[in-house]
Amino acid sequence: MNAKQIMDIFQDTAYVRTGGSPEELRTAQYLQEKVSGMGLKAEIVPFDVPMANIREAVFEADGVQVACKGYLCAGSGEVEAPFCYLRNADAYSLSFCRGKIVMTDGYLRYWLYQDLLENGAVGFVTYDGDANYADRDIDQRELRSHVHNGSRIPGVNINAKDAIELIRKGVTRAKITLQQEEYTGQSHNVIMDMPGEIDEYIAFTAHYDSTSLSQGAYDNMSGSIGLLGIAEHFAKHPHRYGLRFVWCGSEERGLLGSKAYCADEEALKNCVLNINLDMIGCIMGKFISCVTGEEKLCHYISYMGDELGFPVEVKQDVYSSDSTPFADKGVPAVSFARIAPHNTATIHNSYDTLALMKGEQMEADIAFLIAFVTRMANAVRCPVAREIPDNMKEKLDIYLCRKRAPK
Repeated sequence: MNAKQIMDIFQDTAYVRTGGSPEELRTAQYLQEKVSGMGLKAEIVPFDVPMANIREAVFEADGVQVACKGYLCAGSGEVEAPFCYLRNADAYSLSFCRGKIVMTDGYLRYWLYQDLLENGAVGFVTYDGDANYADRDIDQRELRSHVHNGSRIPGVNINAKDAIELIRKGVTRAKITLQQEEYTGQSHNVIMDMPGEIDEYIAFTAHYDSTSLSQGAYDNMSGSIGLLGIAEHFAKHPHRYGLRFVWCGSEERGLLGSKAYCADEEALKNCVLNINLDMIGCIMGKFISCVTGEEKLCHYISYMGDELGFPVEVKQDVYSSDSTPFADKGVPAVSFARIAPHNTATIHNSYDTLALMKGEQMEADIAFLIAFVTRMANAVRCPVAREIPDNMKEKLDIYLCRKRAPK
C-alpha cells in the first residue's frame, strides 16, 4: 500500500464504530473486502457482548438538571442522596461515601468501584473532556461486567466543565434516574490465515473499533491498516511460520475481541508469538515497543532499530491492548505504537480523526514492522521463549484486577 491508498482507507472509515454496533460490523466487512482484494480470504467471527439502550438518563444537582449520559449496563433505577466529591481514594476519604452519590476523577476502574460499594455509595458520577476545550462532549461509558460482577449502582458521566461547577457551587444533594434495556449483542473478529511451512504460527492483532465520540483513525484504524500492509507484503513473500491476522472487535470495551479469541485454548496451542499494533503512523510522536515476554526481546528490537536507523523506545511491561490476553495465556506478546504528546494528538474523543495521520509516516512504520516480522516469520526456530517471566505475570495479575497494585 502506498501513502495515498492508506489515507483513502482512513477516509473510508472516518466514522464512529463502537463495539457491537452496526458500524463496527460494517467496518469488519470493509476489512474483509480489503483482504479479498489481495487474493486472500478472511472470516468474520462473531462473539457475544453485553449491550444496552439507554431510555432515560437524568442527573440533578440541588434540583438543577446537568447534561449527562447514563452508564451502559449499570442497571436501571432512581436514587436521591447527599452528594460527595471523592478527591482521594484513601480509606479516610472513602469513609464519607456511605449513603451518598459520589463523584470521582477519571475512569471508574475495578478497584475504585469495589471501594465505592464496600463503603456504601448508592450512585456514582464521573466526568471527562477538558475544561480548556471548546466542546462540551460527553463520552458514552459503560459499567463493564468484570467491574461490577453483578453488583450494580446507577451512574452517569458528565463534562469536566460541569463537574467543576458542581464543586464551585458547593452542591450538596444529587439525584440519578437511569432506565435502560439490556440485551446480548454481537461483536466480530476478522480472522485471516496465511499458512507457512510449519504448523506453528505468529498471531497479529489490531483492534478496529472506536469509542463513542471518536472516528478512531489513530486509535486504531492505524493499527488495522498496519496489519493490511503486513499481510499484503507476505502474500507475495515466503514465510516459514504461519501468519494469522486477527482484527479485533470491542477492544475499547475491555479487550473483548482478543479475550474471545484467546478463550479457545486449541487456537493458541501452536501460537509462538503475538504481534499487536495499536496506534501507529501519527504525524507526531515516538515509536515504542512494549514486550510482555522475556527481556531479551527488548534488546533484540532495540538493536534492530539501531541497525535499520529507526529509533524505537522499548520496555518490558503490560500494554493496555489486545496483546494482554495472549500474554495471560502464556503466549509472549509485543505491542508497537507511535505515541504522540497529548497536546498534539489525543484519543477517545472527537479529536481523533485522520487529521492526526500521515500516509508517509504509516509507510515508514509499516516498513519497520515488516522487517521485524520477516526475521520472526522466517526464523529456523522462533527465538522468543514461549513463557511469561514472573515479573510480567505479576503485572498481568494487577492489570487484569486479580491483584491490587501496591500503594
